[in-house]
Amino acid sequence: MANSAPASVWRNPIHFLAFGLGSGAAPKAPGTFGTLAAVPLFIWFLQDLSNMEYLVVLVLTSLLGIYLCGKTSKDMGVHDHAGIVWDEFVGFWITMWMAPAGWLYLVLGFILFRLFDILKPWPISWVDKNIHGGFGIMLDDILAGVMSFVVLQAIVHFVIERF
Repeated sequence: MANSAPASVWRNPIHFLAFGLGSGAAPKAPGTFGTLAAVPLFIWFLQDLSNMEYLVVLVLTSLLGIYLCGKTSKDMGVHDHAGIVWDEFVGFWITMWMAPAGWLYLVLGFILFRLFDILKPWPISWVDKNIHGGFGIMLDDILAGVMSFVVLQAIVHFVIERF
């Protein structure tokens, strides 16, 4: 199904942020485009932070996301419109917390996050179906990010470091 972004995405700063700086307006695969848009922000602003600074950013962007996604969803009258991708930004950033620098880890993190976000294994699927509003929109991607983080860290520590 093609994504139809309302004109407010380009006029309303809250909607613009919720739509991932406009990346969620992509006509197909807005979640993937949103995750792609999160990558340069990670490289430019997050990857060199200390673990504690990064964690603070994750908490703040998650709380901001609850507001942005909830407000935009309410304004549009659609729960979790496909173009709302701030949750993908935060989910990807969670995946990449404490990841080693390098393209290999960026690609692995991207793939893992997209897989968990698309396949929605339990409890992500339960949250997606049962928790609504900005909190629900954010929570399923936070969980996908946490699961992706765990798998990426396992790959780093138990597979790649062994070679």
